[in-house]
Amino acid sequence: MSSLAVNTLPSDSQCYNATLPMSLNFRLANPSDYKALEEMVIEAFAPITWARRADQIFGPLNGKDWRERWRLRLANVFATQHVLIAESEGHIVAMASATVDQDCRLGYIDLLAVAPSCQGRGYGRQMLRRMLAYLKEQGCEHAHLECLVDNEAGNRLYRSEGFVEVARSIRWFIKIP
Repeated sequence: MSSLAVNTLPSDSQCYNATLPMSLNFRLANPSDYKALEEMVIEAFAPITWARRADQIFGPLNGKDWRERWRLRLANVFATQHVLIAESEGHIVAMASATVDQDCRLGYIDLLAVAPSCQGRGYGRQMLRRMLAYLKEQGCEHAHLECLVDNEAGNRLYRSEGFVEVARSIRWFIKIP
């Protein structure tokens, strides 16, 4: 992996003008990347996150809207997880994060995000494959991830890469009376 530190996101034209997926460089994220990663992940998850849906029903939680709660979550991700990034032409275009359970030799992929302007170019697939390779390098024999049922693009990707659905869950929410 490259050690080059880059912390910018691509403009729409930088991804939309490409006719074929560009070659990606992968590396572990470092603190100078976190602000750009935060922006990209929140933008990428905006259409599908359950936290946004909860806000639409219940409003912000303790004065924190879904974006602020994602910022807090990402601060924890950056502090506790393995975070890989993919770069194209000097810009961060995708990221994935995971934890490793050494006892079970199991990798938990927590997040996989592609900059919205770069989606549909195969970057998510490349990022997923690189994270799986990284987890294997860390001693993992299996990987686990979760995806919302209505995230059709994500579920299509995971199925096509050999993931097997083992369970479904429903996220319930209530304001405690």
